[in-house]
Amino acid sequence: MTVLPDDGFPLAAEFPDVTHEQWRRLVAGVLRRTGGDVPDEAAEEMLSTALEDGITTLPLYTPDTARRPDTTAGTGSPGVPESRGFPGFAPFVRGGRPEGGAVAGWDVRQRHGLADPARTNEAVLTDLENGVTSLWLSVGGTGVPVSGLGTALEGVHLDLAPLVLDAGAEFEPAARELLRILAGRPGGPGQGPGPGNLGADPLGLAARTGEYDETGGQLAAAADLARLCHGSHPGLRALTVDAMPYHEAGASPAQELGCSLATGVAVLRSLTAAGLTAEAALGQLEFRYAASADQFLTIAKFRAARRVWARVAEVCGAPSAGAQRQHAVTSPVMMTRRDPWVNMLRTTVASLAAGAGGADAVTVLPFDHALGLPDAFARRIARNTSAILLEESHVGRVIDPAGGSWYVERLTDELAHAAWEWFREIERAGGQLAALRGGLISERIGAAWEKRRANLARRAEPVTGVSEFPLLDQAPVERDPAPAAPGGGLPRVRRDGDFEALRARSDAWLATAGVRPRVFIAALGPASAHTARASFAGNLFRAGGVEPVHDPVSVDAESAAAAFRASGAAIACVCSSDALYAEGAGPVARALKEAGAVRVYLAGRPPAELRERWVRDGLDEFLVAGGDAVAVLTSALDRMGVA
Repeated sequence: MTVLPDDGFPLAAEFPDVTHEQWRRLVAGVLRRTGGDVPDEAAEEMLSTALEDGITTLPLYTPDTARRPDTTAGTGSPGVPESRGFPGFAPFVRGGRPEGGAVAGWDVRQRHGLADPARTNEAVLTDLENGVTSLWLSVGGTGVPVSGLGTALEGVHLDLAPLVLDAGAEFEPAARELLRILAGRPGGPGQGPGPGNLGADPLGLAARTGEYDETGGQLAAAADLARLCHGSHPGLRALTVDAMPYHEAGASPAQELGCSLATGVAVLRSLTAAGLTAEAALGQLEFRYAASADQFLTIAKFRAARRVWARVAEVCGAPSAGAQRQHAVTSPVMMTRRDPWVNMLRTTVASLAAGAGGADAVTVLPFDHALGLPDAFARRIARNTSAILLEESHVGRVIDPAGGSWYVERLTDELAHAAWEWFREIERAGGQLAALRGGLISERIGAAWEKRRANLARRAEPVTGVSEFPLLDQAPVERDPAPAAPGGGLPRVRRDGDFEALRARSDAWLATAGVRPRVFIAALGPASAHTARASFAGNLFRAGGVEPVHDPVSVDAESAAAAFRASGAAIACVCSSDALYAEGAGPVARALKEAGAVRVYLAGRPPAELRERWVRDGLDEFLVAGGDAVAVLTSALDRMGVA
């Protein structure tokens, strides 16, 4: 037996260096085997992924691709082109606090939106007894009445559990009531694991409601609260810069960041005009961002947000005060109403990404958030998500664990620059309020959402349990309805919206007819020939609430008609291999049409030389990967008479 020398364990010492071009050549060879002539230089581009905001992710990052080509810093730049340095120091890319989450993890913040003060108090105490470390409380409007705030907080040690208010237009009376309650208690908010916040957000309210503070009274009231907090309540912040209205309207990540920057700058102007120094004004703000299941994009977004805000603080002359305090909320846009259990997986990834990205506080929305008021089980799972990530997965023990990743560094840099450019455009339009009032923000966000909506319709952005792998026979999850959210301003969108509308039509049909609308799967040949396309077609039709009937396993021109009539379907889809299509697709399509099929589909892209003949034989439409599934399914339901 050969004894290896003790040479310090140099695992790669004997291997030759490999170039990027050599790797690219190997990739091109693999792609050529899948069909087509792929030049070496095109291989990497073919495996790249286009994201929103004009960003493209590469399949592999190296030191040479870790930076954007134009990384020069200047007055029009969000600052340094890479995240060098340490957490707690400008530009704060690696974290706003020097200790990060290594000491206590992130602040586990639970949201409470019940209107009844007593029920709210019960839920609050349950959360605090089971791992929640701060509270996010809806007050006024559809939340707890301002007069009931004391009841809702009975028994809550606000010196240990910071409180963040969400009071909308009633932020001033809610804040005054909270301060009155605190005056009669030892301690107060802001003395525990994270600072409290009175939650004043006039510009976020305008984005939600479309009602604009023409006199500036709301900003003035918020400035008064900020002066009060700065002078008499250290650790308590007065204002929230909430980017959620933009995210929930369909904004891209850079648009969300840019709108938060413009809002933050508008608030800083108001606070400094009211007499606060730039440093004091910066200390009165907390930023709220969405965390989605796109793990690396979420990590990069929180890092980029700190970087661009540090640039604002630098321009304001207070660079040391530019550590942005961040509250992450798992994205409501990604939550689905069908198969809501999958939301547990989405929120787990999102909260992990927010924590790894350096968020100071994380709110995990319950998995049934899209259905109404969460039940006790959903709330328990939501708070335990952070508990597992912090206590069992130890996500918080390393500060900025993604720092140094060539991919994450490049993505952070690209997001920061895209957000900065959007922020500058808003500023050129007169600032955040003017851009909201003039329609610039709604127009740009609407355009971004329509592009994403098209990708959702084509299933280029799949939604598990909705557009992919839906379960038609799953019993619906019922919840008490949630109070109506403020409206009138920017819309609220969901990724499942178009598919949900199709499923609702199917549900209505089921309620009246006793069965769902059906499609007959006319599979040709053995299972080895038709399984892939039959599965593709079945998955597609289920996404629209159409039940596939694949019985018998295989048909031909003689048996197709009888099998179709027995299926109870109104439409049919022919599925098999290209070889079997050549001879069998046409005759089977004619048989299905003669049996009464109002529409006959074929799974696959037809050869040019056969398409015209197949159309004459009765094939109406061809289903291909990347096609507009929503359009196909809408047309199918229309033709079946499903209103």
